Parts: sequence; C-alpha cells; structure tokens
Amino acid sequence: MESKLKHLELIQGVINRMAGNSFLLKGWSVTLVSALLVLAAKDSNQFFIYLACFPCVAFWGLDGYFLWQERMYRKLYKNVTEIAPDSVDFDMNAKKYENEVNSWFSVCFSVTLRMFHGVIFGVIVAVVILTGAL
Repeated sequence: MESKLKHLELIQGVINRMAGNSFLLKGWSVTLVSALLVLAAKDSNQFFIYLACFPCVAFWGLDGYFLWQERMYRKLYKNVTEIAPDSVDFDMNAKKYENEVNSWFSVCFSVTLRMFHGVIFGVIVAVVILTGAL
C-alpha cells in the first residue's frame, strides 16, 4: 500500500507542477501583452500592438498544452487508484491516455482558457480597432 501512495504522490507532484506552470504562463502573458501595449501607446508605434499578438497566442497554446498534459496525468492518477497495491509499477507515462482526453487543440479552446486568453486577445483586437492600426 505504501508504494501505491508514493506513486500517487509522484503523479500528484507532476499535476501540481503543470498547474503551477499554467499559473506562471498566465502571469507572463498579462505582463508581456501589457508592456507591449504600453510601448505602443508611449511611442505611438503600431508595430508593438501587432507584436502583442505573438505572446498572447504563444502563451495560450502553451497553457493549453499544460492543461492537456494535466488531464492525461489525472487519468493516470485515477488508473493507479484502481489497481491493486501489489501491482504498482511506478509508470509515469501518461501518453497512453491521450485518446481518453480531448485533443490539445480542443483543450486550448476550453471554457477556462477561452475566458482568460480570449479576453486578452479581445483587448488586443479592440486596441487595433480603436487606434485605427488596421
């Protein structure tokens, strides 16, 4: 039973790291996009507005990737809880659950990621429209 608990702790550690990475990505996304929009306003340079799209989209994709990985590790965790304690093999490969969770692209457009990153992207689009940077 102790080995099963240790295996579950290892998996939970990976899940926690994924959640931490996701949190950090969100912070960096807001920071970089805000900084680029401030530079665009300060220098009246529309290039920075378009440049703000890059970190927004890149961090959106990375956040989706971490959430996708986290979902696969949650499946692995669930599977380990259901096996007998003497059958624990400490397998940490969650790739085998890839077909049991939504695709990475689909996860990128989950409600939570759309709400956060979509709002940031919407702000960039609004700035482009309002400044006439088209």
